[in-house]
Amino acid sequence: MMKRVLAVLLTFILVFGLVACGGGGDTNQGETPAAETYDIAMITDVGTIDDKSFNQGTWEGVVAYAEENGITHKYYKPTEQSTDAYLAAIQLAVAGGAKVIVTPGFLFEEPIYLAQDLYEDVTFILIDGNPHNADYTEFRTEKNAVGIVFAEEQSGYLAGYAAVKDGYTKLGFMGGMAVPAVVRYGYGFVQGAEAAAAELGVKNIDLKYHYTGNFDATPEAQTLAASWYAEGTEVIFACGGAVGNSVMSAAEAKGAKVIGVDVDQSSESNTVITSAMKGLAAAVQTTLDQYYKGEFPGGESLVYSADMDGVQLPMATSKFTKFTQADYDAVYKKLAENAITLQKDVDASGNAIDSPTKLGTKLVKITEVK
Repeated sequence: MMKRVLAVLLTFILVFGLVACGGGGDTNQGETPAAETYDIAMITDVGTIDDKSFNQGTWEGVVAYAEENGITHKYYKPTEQSTDAYLAAIQLAVAGGAKVIVTPGFLFEEPIYLAQDLYEDVTFILIDGNPHNADYTEFRTEKNAVGIVFAEEQSGYLAGYAAVKDGYTKLGFMGGMAVPAVVRYGYGFVQGAEAAAAELGVKNIDLKYHYTGNFDATPEAQTLAASWYAEGTEVIFACGGAVGNSVMSAAEAKGAKVIGVDVDQSSESNTVITSAMKGLAAAVQTTLDQYYKGEFPGGESLVYSADMDGVQLPMATSKFTKFTQADYDAVYKKLAENAITLQKDVDASGNAIDSPTKLGTKLVKITEVK
């Protein structure tokens, strides 16, 4: 109880500091004029609203639903990446009249754990996570909140399957931080490549595998990607936010290929042949619709998988030469019908699988790059 009281006091202190420093004319951040209220608010994760990733995909879902239904909406950008700053931005949204607040990314798990108690009359949609306390000892989702995660292993599977079906045999996976979502993407990618190789009778797929430890575009990530391409890697699944920009830069210099992540990243670089996508906008629109119809799934932890259009490859913009729409429809149907069983990031006992080599692939030769 004392912890919650301290959180409230700290939040108000931070908010008053933000309002004092913010400009009233800023439509994205700072003080909201008393006459203006916004029913739907989104708090951005680290990065910008046009990041071609989580922020943009989530915001597009908010905008699409709000504009179709004539509902006021606004986004707020925290001052930094911290629980305190996220709570302060949430308080600004509440002060601005928000009835429902959408937050994208696992970094909001602790802030929403606290906010759901601080603002019991506000509804929270947490995308890509479930509320928990700071040390992960308690996961709790109240009736005014919902946690939505995605079957990244299915999306990764589609990417790996399509890449091998399209003729690529030398692959790379460069993830950001080894958080569960990134790990599931990678493990799915490995299993998809294995399945396609088995169907085609290809006996040897080489796959380099690495986590950078962050979600940043760095010279180190670009150099490593360039070295993989120089060694013969044909396509790298860049699964780590801005890490993808480093991989794309390396691919452009080498004339190689990239698989994007989360949203359709084909506009980012001509090197992107496809993207392992999550249905961010669709999940947001569906949940907002449930809220306004009085059917909000409060207290639940939802998994958006193929049967809910929670994963996909953007076939309209993909640059495949052999993998067809019919191929895609066939494998997607199997995923949606649960005809394909995939290993995630934990085993049957709930213990973390700490290496992709433990997935037991026979046709995909994995080299872990530390």
